[in-house]
Amino acid sequence: MTPVEKAEKAFTELHGQAPKAIWSAPGRVNLIGEHTDYNNGFVAPFALPHRAAVAASPRTDGVLTVSTLGDDGQLQTADPVVIAELTPGRISGWAAYPAGVAWALQEHGVELSGADLVVSGNVPTGAGLSSSHALECATALALLGLAGREVDQPGSPTRPEIARLVQRTENEFVGAMTGLLDQTASLCCVAGHVLFLDVRSGESEQVPFNADAAGLEVLVIDTRAKHSLVESGYGDRRRGCERAAELLGLESLRDVEDLDGSLARLPEELRPLVRHVVTENARVLSVVAKLKAGRLDEIGPELTASHVSLRDDYQVSCLELDVAVDAALAAGALGARMIGGGFGGSAIALVRAGDRAAVEQAALDAYAARSLTPPRLFVGVPSPGAGRDE
Repeated sequence: MTPVEKAEKAFTELHGQAPKAIWSAPGRVNLIGEHTDYNNGFVAPFALPHRAAVAASPRTDGVLTVSTLGDDGQLQTADPVVIAELTPGRISGWAAYPAGVAWALQEHGVELSGADLVVSGNVPTGAGLSSSHALECATALALLGLAGREVDQPGSPTRPEIARLVQRTENEFVGAMTGLLDQTASLCCVAGHVLFLDVRSGESEQVPFNADAAGLEVLVIDTRAKHSLVESGYGDRRRGCERAAELLGLESLRDVEDLDGSLARLPEELRPLVRHVVTENARVLSVVAKLKAGRLDEIGPELTASHVSLRDDYQVSCLELDVAVDAALAAGALGARMIGGGFGGSAIALVRAGDRAAVEQAALDAYAARSLTPPRLFVGVPSPGAGRDE
């Protein structure tokens, strides 16, 4: 069963009637552009076929109930909350994500009468594939739909506006200082394309990404090394970037023009962060230019250079990610890199379709040789963004 079917079935069994509707949103793979979003830079993600689905019906008492279907098929139900009484810090754990969305929408002026939500999803958690943002984006569309403000309809917040509300959920309610990459990808990606986004201006472009036609595949390697942006060094890196921009007298590191000159003006500990952000933005632009020119098979070196920069300059990689990338490259991948915030999660490898089995086996063998938990492997296919399912 799909997440949508599971959510509908679980809702009906729990509440004794079918939901009014179901909305879902995908996880994402970021092809290139890591830790550039909160520096007002460039990113190029695509949506995965893996989704979080929210079955929902309205209430009239201002109460929000949320249940989630676990991997074991059992429902976990959070304590009901009064939406008008929600405040940051009041709720922790998985329930903070949907509750935080309700709080952010209410703060934005959306009148919510209450809702019953049942969640099901197949975006791997802790894999750096944006499972939490998928949940938040699906919840936002569900609550807006119940409030009569269906996405893409007059009177509803636009998808970029919803992305900023989800970012506020993460930053202020959940306590994770994420940028705009993940939620924008979940909401705005379309099938068969990479979303080229200028975070500063908000301008975006759908760039065709037909790996099949080029005889290529994007292999996703979920290392199963769990990460948490709240607990990891993500916040330290972000604060370091902000400090560097302040010392350089710039709004953000996006504005660095003379890299060498700028590095010379900074304390030694901030230089690697700046070097990564500036060179990563350049890699995004190079990859997008090649995709537009139909040269998808030439982007591998940029992917690998991104990993080296994230590993050595930004220092957000880990053993499992490095083993995955090194094994993939040794087995013939055209390029490979870690994705997401780091400290665990997933890597991607651009491979020829005929080489995928060999690359997969190389990754499995490399993990076994180090007594690491075997990675989860699957092909990432650019898929549709968030929307109403039924």
